[in-house]
Amino acid sequence: MQQTQAIVLAMFGTTVEAALKALLAIKDAVAKAFPETPVRIAFTSNQIRRIWARRAADPAYQAAHSDIPAEILQVQGPLAAIANLQDQGYDTLVVQPTHIVPAEEFHDLRSYVNGLNSIRTMKPRWQPFKTIALGRPLLGAYSLKHTYGDDILAAARALADDAALARRHDAALVYMGHGNHYFPAGGLYLEFAVRMRQLYPDVRTLIGTVEGFPSLDEIREDLHLHNLRRVVLKPFLVVAGDHARNDLAGPEEDSWKSILIRDGIEVLPVLTGLGEQPAIARIFVNHIADAAADAGMDLR
Repeated sequence: MQQTQAIVLAMFGTTVEAALKALLAIKDAVAKAFPETPVRIAFTSNQIRRIWARRAADPAYQAAHSDIPAEILQVQGPLAAIANLQDQGYDTLVVQPTHIVPAEEFHDLRSYVNGLNSIRTMKPRWQPFKTIALGRPLLGAYSLKHTYGDDILAAARALADDAALARRHDAALVYMGHGNHYFPAGGLYLEFAVRMRQLYPDVRTLIGTVEGFPSLDEIREDLHLHNLRRVVLKPFLVVAGDHARNDLAGPEEDSWKSILIRDGIEVLPVLTGLGEQPAIARIFVNHIADAAADAGMDLR
């Protein structure tokens, strides 16, 4: 019998070559968990896909970066990746975002999936999809079956090594998330920080975002209030890409690292994306399994 099930990993993406390892690590974890099911990568960022398309058309770039996989150079958006799978005979899909919170990118992805699931043909046998299931972001989503608080707690448990690192340095643990000016996702970040402090009470864990609330200002106030003079600074992002290397730990005066140093705080930056941590990759695997089970799929 022909295999008709497949998985699409919908990732925001990155243009930083060294940061790709986080995305490929997630794909490898998913492929290992479901060895009989094809796994495709898609990038949800239009701008990032355009940059990779230019690089793919540049022989000099390819010669200088021969280690970049073809699936990255030829990466597509979710709609194109889904359409290609359907054209190859796959009609039962799980689309798993690797986003952190259910904000703008996830909202758009849900709209795509709902639209494709709504297609009805005059003759049912020609209907393009039997079902497309949508997985949850790292910190959960709107669901009556899966409590977002459980997802937040799972993420906090998965980051025990980060707390241990801060503990070894007698430092606070400070995360930078992306955030969003248009979706009220700040509460999810703050709940995550609370769960971290409950699980690892000897480490003061704080989180802020590049856009929206909470911001670095809230972190600085907390550090001052608790008289904390050393921090481990990490991206709360799937990849340690442009935001991590510039906004978080860059040499510019407005980077988080520079601002905190001016505050008299010793900063220990750690530029690794969440996707590089196996325990986080396993959460995405679990979310795929949940989405498949909810849709009556038996992924193998």
